[in-house]
Amino acid sequence: MLEQTKKSKIKQASMRASYDTKDLYPIIDDLKMAHICFVQEGAPISIPMLVWRVEDAVYIHGSRGSRLMKQLTDGRDSCLSFAELNGWIMAKSAFHHSANYRSAVLFGQFEEVEGDDIQQEIYKDFVEQLEDGRWDKIRRPNDKEIKATTLLKMKIGEGAVKIRTGGPNDDKNDLDLPVWAGEIPLEKRWGEKRTY
Repeated sequence: MLEQTKKSKIKQASMRASYDTKDLYPIIDDLKMAHICFVQEGAPISIPMLVWRVEDAVYIHGSRGSRLMKQLTDGRDSCLSFAELNGWIMAKSAFHHSANYRSAVLFGQFEEVEGDDIQQEIYKDFVEQLEDGRWDKIRRPNDKEIKATTLLKMKIGEGAVKIRTGGPNDDKNDLDLPVWAGEIPLEKRWGEKRTY
């Protein structure tokens, strides 16, 4: 279960909230992209990055010289935000139009992952999540690449999940209006491999 605090407790539409990792993990594993949010010199910063999960931690990586990696390794609080749109909800009134979605927010601090063997294992997990068996076919990161890259880990602890499914919540008085109401689903799939 995710830890709940004043910061992570969902108040608006709380019936859609979950603090269970069984709802969180599929969002991270399916999306593999999050906005990393933190405060720098008093200003909020949000940067989209690839994120992957291994057991109860999420990982990001970037250039060792990058300002972002340096900012995130100083113990400051960070927030990861995930969101997936799944369909438009079309109602009989403007007020009740909505969307079906899955979203999650995590709070914590990043720490640097050190040790070449551990880093190789974490990178292997990422590649294998993209395509099973691929790690054994590709060239592994060499010493120069490992030294040029910072790998960061955040333990999954505090956060919340919010998911909306289903149709419109029209007012009873609007149900007889002569306009279609329902869901326009967003259909997503991975396409065929392309060679460049």
